[in-house]
Amino acid sequence: MNLLARREHSETELFRKLRERNFPDADIRTTIDQLAQEGLLSNARFIENYIHSRVNKGYGPIRIRAELMERGLTEDFIEHHLNMSDNKWLINVRKAWEKRFKGQTPHDFKARTQQMRFLYYRGFTQEQIEHIFSSED
Repeated sequence: MNLLARREHSETELFRKLRERNFPDADIRTTIDQLAQEGLLSNARFIENYIHSRVNKGYGPIRIRAELMERGLTEDFIEHHLNMSDNKWLINVRKAWEKRFKGQTPHDFKARTQQMRFLYYRGFTQEQIEHIFSSED
């Protein structure tokens, strides 16, 4: 309960943390099932909070998807909540770019490459990144 009081967890994430604390696997599974039945543990609630948090920090859909997969969520479940083709990502990539580069259009190939690399690292798609630079040209 202390782990859940701090923040939402996925079932797999909570399982790993409890296993690290040397609880028996059978007890962990029983506890997780009971918490899920009582509504205290929810993968859907976890994924919504996690996506919201990472979007607000300027991360893109590719990176968020990879982080969620590391936390034990299935790709189908992630895709249902993430919607990588949504136009809101074009707004988010522009916000991340403007915050980092103060809206300054790159004047040479090196600066453009640097800006694109930053946005790739943040997890935005090629199409989303190109949208920024095509609208700036």
